[in-house]
Amino acid sequence: METAAPSLHLSVEDYLKFEADAQVRHEYIGGRIHAMSGTTVRHNVIAGNLVGAIFNHLRGGPCRAYFNDVKVQLEVHREDIFYYPDIMVACEHEGLEKHFLRHPKLIVEVLSASTEATDRREKLLNYPLIASLDEYAIIAQDSHEVTLHRRTEHWRPVQITATDATVEFRSINLTVPLAQIYAGVF
Repeated sequence: METAAPSLHLSVEDYLKFEADAQVRHEYIGGRIHAMSGTTVRHNVIAGNLVGAIFNHLRGGPCRAYFNDVKVQLEVHREDIFYYPDIMVACEHEGLEKHFLRHPKLIVEVLSASTEATDRREKLLNYPLIASLDEYAIIAQDSHEVTLHRRTEHWRPVQITATDATVEFRSINLTVPLAQIYAGVF
């Protein structure tokens, strides 16, 4: 039986306790929780293709890839926020907790109908506030489209849509063919 989501303002500690037993994941924004919807097969395949490439690339180095049930914690206007990015890479062990991390270098979100507006607006405004973050990638699941936002380019979007193109994740020195990210999807 699933634990009912509390509707009142929660402390970070209460949220983390609630979330540890919840069957549905919830993001936390300034004391309020928001249930997350499930993913599609396309979403899962895209994220899996990319996390596989990232894992292989990072093997043996100081950086680690995190996905699925690991949250990122950040603070915006003195409000705590916990998001569940699809993929994160962190190279520091400082700020790494049992269920979340604070210092990612790369964050990747795979879009879905229910999250696209949040990923393209709210998270695009909030993620750059993480001092360690160098790159934020948004990947469409219904078309060949990866949008990269980089600190070094003042977070201006760079879109990659040509099926024969490569995607350069400069933050971790990894280049992946767009066709590899979408392998088995279309």
